[in-house]
Amino acid sequence: MAKRDYYEVLGVPKNAQDEEIKKAYRKLAMKFHPDRNQGNAQEAELKFKEAKEAYEMLSDPQKRAAYDQYGHAGVDPNMRGAEGFGGFAEAFGDIFGDIFGGGARGGRGGPQMYRGADLSYAMEITLEEAANGKDAQIRIPSWDECDTCHGSGAKPGTSATTCGTCHGQGVVQMRQGFFSVQQTCPHCRGTGKQIKDPCSTCHGQGKIKQQKTLEVKIPPGIDDGMRIRSVGNGEPGTNGGPPGDLFIEIRLKKHDIFERDGDDLHCVVPIGFAAAALGGEIEVPTLGGKAAIDIPEGTQAGKQFRLRGKGIKGVRSSYPGDLYCHVSLETPVKLTEHQKKLLKEFDESLRKGGAKHSPSTESWTDRLKSFFGA
Repeated sequence: MAKRDYYEVLGVPKNAQDEEIKKAYRKLAMKFHPDRNQGNAQEAELKFKEAKEAYEMLSDPQKRAAYDQYGHAGVDPNMRGAEGFGGFAEAFGDIFGDIFGGGARGGRGGPQMYRGADLSYAMEITLEEAANGKDAQIRIPSWDECDTCHGSGAKPGTSATTCGTCHGQGVVQMRQGFFSVQQTCPHCRGTGKQIKDPCSTCHGQGKIKQQKTLEVKIPPGIDDGMRIRSVGNGEPGTNGGPPGDLFIEIRLKKHDIFERDGDDLHCVVPIGFAAAALGGEIEVPTLGGKAAIDIPEGTQAGKQFRLRGKGIKGVRSSYPGDLYCHVSLETPVKLTEHQKKLLKEFDESLRKGGAKHSPSTESWTDRLKSFFGA
């Protein structure tokens, strides 16, 4: 039987944040845990393992990137985690450590570690930059070690003391009925230490918020709304926990000529009624330079001309899209008396030709006569 899509398994969209994926897995893991489904343990275990497999894939940045690009075919089956409760304890942390025998980072061995929050950054680029790709630099917030206290958070000449509530563990045990639950220590907030005299520069945090420059490679073909993930460039973790990630969301600037629709481009080409009537070759723009298209005699407004391969090659595409040129007829303005006279004479000659010259107009006139009973 074919595997279900991992995002479908967890019930999250493909652009879900890490925390959203973790919450979805927690919910499913609790629902289908074998210990909670004694009456239907076999089916529950299969669903539990399916959710666990999806979480292990989507919670790992490299595995998720490979899966997003190639699906199940691009996933190495040897990269899967161990069977059992691997991933379950990681997603739930120490709160269920005593129930299922797992353990989160930190916990009993020291202060609780927390992953840093993800950051988002909106980057505006031109259509040309999206088509060709570019190397860009962005400025993002960065936390650096405080030079005054060298990261201790304590005033120079003093030091932090072990928290008397959690005894340096960062967590405290709480009894709730039959369960023993761990919670972050409310006094030290999980650090395992207390600072009586905080550093005046960093106010006890041990770090200073600054700005850093980050190099970002924009891949060719990227489209509006797509995101680039920069692993480890989010907010720093707590107590040695890993940093979060930075998500760079692409925004395309409005172009003067082209509109993008996936890999295809569209543009409106205005031409005069004489050119439309007589036909001929006209010059049109493309992202790669100028191109020529042949306008047949009698071209009508809205006529569409397709230039194959003159669109954009998308990030996941093998071939570039097409360019669609939509003809717009321009009515002349500010005519001289002489020009008006010539036009009237020309119009009169067209009327004498009837349907031969203006089939749509004549057809419309006949339909009006029929409608009004003339």
